[in-house]
Amino acid sequence: MLLKWVGLGVITCSLSFNAIGKSWKTNTDTTQRSGFELVGDNRIAAMLDSLANFHFSGLADFAADRKALNKYNYPIGFVPDFPDTVISERLSKLSSQSPFEFKFNAQVKQYIDLYAMRKRGLTERVLGLSKIYFPLFEEQLDRHNMPLELKYLAVIESALNPAARSRVGAKGLWQFMYGTGIMYDLQVTSYVDDRSDPYKSTIAACEHMNDLYELYHDWSLVLAAYNSGAGNVNRAIRKAGGVMDFWVIQRFLPRETRDYVPAFIAASYVMHHAAEYNLFPVYPGISAADIDSVAVHQFLSFDQLSGALNVPMENIRYLNPCYTKDVIPASTDRVYYLRLPKKNIIDFVNNEQAVYAYKTAKSLEREKMMAQVKELKDNSTLHVVRKGETLASIAAKYNCTPAEIKKWNHLKKGTVKARQELLVYVKKKTPPAPKPEETMMAQNKAEKDPSFVGPPVDSVNLAKTLATNAPKPQPVVNNDMYIYHTIRQGDTLWEIATRYKATVEQIKTMNNIKNANSLKPGQKIKVGIDG
Repeated sequence: MLLKWVGLGVITCSLSFNAIGKSWKTNTDTTQRSGFELVGDNRIAAMLDSLANFHFSGLADFAADRKALNKYNYPIGFVPDFPDTVISERLSKLSSQSPFEFKFNAQVKQYIDLYAMRKRGLTERVLGLSKIYFPLFEEQLDRHNMPLELKYLAVIESALNPAARSRVGAKGLWQFMYGTGIMYDLQVTSYVDDRSDPYKSTIAACEHMNDLYELYHDWSLVLAAYNSGAGNVNRAIRKAGGVMDFWVIQRFLPRETRDYVPAFIAASYVMHHAAEYNLFPVYPGISAADIDSVAVHQFLSFDQLSGALNVPMENIRYLNPCYTKDVIPASTDRVYYLRLPKKNIIDFVNNEQAVYAYKTAKSLEREKMMAQVKELKDNSTLHVVRKGETLASIAAKYNCTPAEIKKWNHLKKGTVKARQELLVYVKKKTPPAPKPEETMMAQNKAEKDPSFVGPPVDSVNLAKTLATNAPKPQPVVNNDMYIYHTIRQGDTLWEIATRYKATVEQIKTMNNIKNANSLKPGQKIKVGIDG
């Protein structure tokens, strides 16, 4: 079908992708099997594929307003296909407006087909994610006096997936390797990986590219060095006789790097001309304008945040990918930052101390486990087996059992040898508490006769005994004294309980609520009030 569009020249358009059935081939590893060529995975395409099941959970993805953006009145599902002359002309116009050279050739065309035809749905997701990350990228690129087009580098690096990880261990939006990240102050610990921090990694990427530009004064060579390292680019320049031009040294570069600049050009072009290709953003349910950050001054877990502020765990993880263990290890001498939707940031600021103090079943279990680990660590000792000793005799010495010693030391047999070292956790022997009646008699006797010396009065154990024997108060819910509360958007059980001077457990019991995250706007619940 031939259609003529104003200003675009003659365009060949097809309602279906005309390359269906053809292999997607780039300069990737291949394997020959009985004449059949198996094409290896392409990292850039693989990063796009990583978005297939990745989105801002709890909020459904939604498409952009096609009516407002579809200026060419394309029907849904229509896939435009433009002649090379039109693409070349558009790229020339981009080059005239940028210090970067947007060259057109067969390699670039191959990646344009990837973004505009073969992976259309995923490209639309990248367009949506750009609403979150491009404002941050543009701010830092402008601050470092760099071409704003470099924001598209993150598209080919990670497809704007903040959780992206390459097969060689590069992480984050800008795919920093561990060593390079350390050079630019991106710290990696057991709890935090700055390479996945959108803000810190963007600053580091700008600094890294600026340093590379000082070496080459050519942005195409900067991109090549960003991908494969300055060493590979320098060797390629030497092999090309000292010519500092990407397209000249390309054949001397690693296989993946040869495709790197063509892919960058293609991604920049398609995202700039998305409307012409009938591509429209699929938004993840949140944009940069909806997100804010706040300082955290105490150790805080994601499940505490989720329970106290009623924010889905997936959303906290998505906005804070640098915290690898679902905890923020903040302390009085080390502040960390938390990114959340603005409405939740306000809730956090207004209730910060209460959020720190909020205990979930998971956090209580964690505290119990940590206390047990600390107790074992504080009471551990190394026992060197003497001649004639057995597991039974050693266990008796440390008030434990032979089975426990075997478990602690991963022993398969029940025998030990002289001079063998065993890790043993010493159990403290608790002296038997005096019987309550004996303590009471001693107290009475001492009151009548100050000179009386009897068994020591253990007031602590006595209080515990009396408290244990006393009848335990049962939670009471007065069904005659309550009011109905209508759930509003953003309400949490904790906030409702605070407002009505009740407890979360009372509200859950009165309304038979098992999951605090199941509250829905408009739902009515009973709240007990004082009579």
